[in-house]
Amino acid sequence: IEYLVRLLKEKYKIAILSRGYKRKTSGYLLLNKSHTYLDSGDEPMQFFKKFKNITVAVDENRTRGVNTLLENENIDVILLDDAYQHRKVKGGFNVLLTKYDDLFTDDYLLPTGGLRESRRGANRANVILVTKSPVDLSLKQSETILNKLKAYQKPVFFTAIKYANEIKGTVKGLTLDSLKSFEVLLITGIANPKSLLSFFNEENIKYNHLEYADHHHFSEAEINNIQKEFTCINSERKIILTTEKDYIRLSSSIKELAYIEIETYFLNHQGLLFNQLLENYVK
Repeated sequence: IEYLVRLLKEKYKIAILSRGYKRKTSGYLLLNKSHTYLDSGDEPMQFFKKFKNITVAVDENRTRGVNTLLENENIDVILLDDAYQHRKVKGGFNVLLTKYDDLFTDDYLLPTGGLRESRRGANRANVILVTKSPVDLSLKQSETILNKLKAYQKPVFFTAIKYANEIKGTVKGLTLDSLKSFEVLLITGIANPKSLLSFFNEENIKYNHLEYADHHHFSEAEINNIQKEFTCINSERKIILTTEKDYIRLSSSIKELAYIEIETYFLNHQGLLFNQLLENYVK
């Protein structure tokens, strides 16, 4: 979603519509500066804080949300976050994401596997993005994946993630390289922190990891435990670090807190073709 916002925001009036997972409100909500993540959910609030001059709304009823946006806001493009299975809304351009090491073609329907619908649902996609691919993806590796996906006759793109060099948050002046001189207390409440942990290990960043469930709402006792763990680290150069999404939920409770941003990028210069496909559709 963030990649698409960056791609389109200079030419078009953009709205993001999300379900607002784990929010404390219900119904349609158009985000403004008075709202917190408790009103909207963490990811919509992340979008709202990160990008100026775009509209962010939440509604568990996507049809109602789309219609309300169209009736009340001056919008060119609505980006639906995680809505591939919402069949009551017919997206004009469907982007199907599948992880490099967890392809939908190797998976099964719930409860045996993790699929929400049959693999045949991939036929609705306009493009398939293979996410979290190895940065040094070889021709042989890509051909193996393409062979598994060729039955769907869709354009396939390989993407990877990279971590922004600048560490952000209330702790200023840090970079990825400077983290190597710190003892890091890493807090994650995301679906799968494996990529982040692998990156820290590769970069020889010393860390102690406290892992929570995705979209976790931190209790006062858990915040106190985090502070206790941090106090117990015997070093003058220490820091509490989290993900950007977790920062949205933790920053009001922990004053000295930093976060690391990630960005999606396309391998083998495929981004130019993907951008062209999407921009031609929107145009």
